[in-house]
Amino acid sequence: MTIMTNRLSRSTHPELTLHPERMIQFGEGNFMRAFVDWQLQQMNNQGLFNGSAVLVQPIEQGLGGFMAAQDNLYTVLLNGIMDNQTVNSREIISSVSRVINPYTDYESYLALAEKDELEFITSNTTEAGIAYLPGDRADGTPPKSFPGKLTALLHRRFELGKKGFVIIPCELIDRNGEKLQEIVQQYAADWNLGGEFLQWLKEENTFCCSLVDRIVPGYPRDKAAELEAELGYLDNVMVTAEPFLFWVIEGPESLAERLPLAKAGLNVVVTPDMTPYRERKVHLLNGPHTAMVPLGLLAGLETVEDVMNDETFSRFVKQLIEDELIPMLDLPAEELLSYAGAVQERFRNPFIRHELTSISLNSISKFKTRLLPVLLRYQQERGKLPERITLAFAALLLSYRGDRVPLQDSPEILEIFTQAWSDPASFAGTILSNTSLWGQDLSLLTGLEAEINVHLQQLEQQDSRAALQQLVG
Repeated sequence: MTIMTNRLSRSTHPELTLHPERMIQFGEGNFMRAFVDWQLQQMNNQGLFNGSAVLVQPIEQGLGGFMAAQDNLYTVLLNGIMDNQTVNSREIISSVSRVINPYTDYESYLALAEKDELEFITSNTTEAGIAYLPGDRADGTPPKSFPGKLTALLHRRFELGKKGFVIIPCELIDRNGEKLQEIVQQYAADWNLGGEFLQWLKEENTFCCSLVDRIVPGYPRDKAAELEAELGYLDNVMVTAEPFLFWVIEGPESLAERLPLAKAGLNVVVTPDMTPYRERKVHLLNGPHTAMVPLGLLAGLETVEDVMNDETFSRFVKQLIEDELIPMLDLPAEELLSYAGAVQERFRNPFIRHELTSISLNSISKFKTRLLPVLLRYQQERGKLPERITLAFAALLLSYRGDRVPLQDSPEILEIFTQAWSDPASFAGTILSNTSLWGQDLSLLTGLEAEINVHLQQLEQQDSRAALQQLVG
């Protein structure tokens, strides 16, 4: 195999246009680069947007250095089946202008407020990112939380007497735009930024709720050398994704003209009410992902495709969707079954390697958003617990012991589990009663603590596949 020495850069691809910065994007990770920035590229290719995104690292350690080494160019590889056609495309994305690390260059971050051309803000800081952090400080350089950083930027924009932004968060939490706006307003009050700023926030900025849908496995580590030989250049931040894409933005009708995604042929809906779209996607695509991850990892499986090619696990996923998730959603059953069938086909995509460990990031907040509402409604309406969700919940809690599955969560969450696991006999009661994790005391839910203890013992004595076999038949 040929070893590549030429790194992707603007000198190797001088034909690529660098457009003016029109969007600020919090998050430089795989998903946003294969979702939002890829869509900007499609609009630019058609002369419909002629803009780029300046990316902001939400945490100190990020990909900014890797991006800069490639002049902020990277490759998106789409692999899968769409409309009964095999898709296998490679495209260099040039819609990113630069990456700012506010932890090392806070002034450059705040200077974004000076640019009149910037009119959109997007974000994906994981489900845990849109959160109020008591004690976050206005004089932090930067403030610790994403909403805190955003508040500081918006206040600088206000002080300069400039127009506001259209703000479209992509984090997978319910009513993400509204929650982000609430936290920004809370920080404005905490920091005594004044009534005029609060009025400007309300009148000059549009916070949109949104829903994103594209499976993005990320960097193709196992095939990187082969792909670089095919491409003819080195690319340390190439990203693989499925061809399917769907973005629902709850906002004013005029947004479809200002951000002409649908006009570019992209599967994007601007709507006054995104609720039906969100419930379908979060519970029928993200929910099964969150359920399969701890069970699959405990059984030694590595990818979503591994799960779907395993008879026991694929039966579990099908039963989870049809018996526990769909009955709890207020949408026509025929529509839900059709969507669920398409989701399971996407899970089986043989062209992308979607690793379970990549989905496991911040699994606690994901469970709270994606599966806990279904569990609670099921118990309320049927007087019993959903067996498959409850087993997946127990597997998730066991995985946070840290001895069998790699842990990927915030230090605060990991510390809670470390303390709870220090007394295994009382673990279930301690962790279920922690309202900071679940938003309520789950130990009060009839039968849940007992069922979790039964499943924890079961998963200790046998692997998760054996536990599933008893459940799914």
